[in-house]
Amino acid sequence: MKNYNYTEEQKYIKAKKKVKAIKGFYVHLMVYLIVNAFLILSNALSYGGWHVFWEWQSYSTLLFWGIGLAFHAFGVFGLDFILGKNWEDRKIKEFMNKDKRDTWE
Repeated sequence: MKNYNYTEEQKYIKAKKKVKAIKGFYVHLMVYLIVNAFLILSNALSYGGWHVFWEWQSYSTLLFWGIGLAFHAFGVFGLDFILGKNWEDRKIKEFMNKDKRDTWE
C-alpha cells in the first residue's frame, strides 16, 4: 500500500506556491495604492482644484478595484485573513465554557 503522506519535496512545492501567491497579492496591493494615488492626484491637479476629492468619479476606480483586491486577499489568505487562525476552535471553547458556567449557576 502506498504512503500518502507528503514528502519533503511536496511540502516544499506547496510552501513555494503559497509564498508566490502571497507575493502576488502584495504586488497587487502596491500597484493598487500607487495607481490610485496617481489617479486621484492627477484628477485634482488637472481639473483645477481639490474639490474633485468630493466627487464620486474620483473614487470609483478605488472602490471597484478595491473590491477585486479584497477577493484576491480572500483567495490567498482565506478566512484566516478575516477571522484569524483557529477562530472556530476558540469560539467553540468559549461557548462550551459559557455553557459550563451557566449550568453551575
